[in-house]
Amino acid sequence: MKTRIGNTRSLERVVKGFANHRRIEILDLLKRQPELSVDEVATKLKINIKTASDHIRRLAIAGLVLKRNEGNYVRHKLTDRAESVLKFLRILE
Repeated sequence: MKTRIGNTRSLERVVKGFANHRRIEILDLLKRQPELSVDEVATKLKINIKTASDHIRRLAIAGLVLKRNEGNYVRHKLTDRAESVLKFLRILE
């Protein structure tokens, strides 16, 4: 069944994508500093690189982060949907 705001399973995937304090921190970081690598995200947030990678992967699956190859690095930036999610979260604060 479709709702007026779209497929509910698709919305669930997005909500689950940011339903973690670390992933929200990553979204906020990428808002302030786009085009960071996983290593840079891990360093700036003082978290394990494997943890950062997993969180970024989940954000990408949810359609909140875009990946771009640059040499040996993969750069990450927010999607328009992620920008909307951050605005929504600021309202909830």
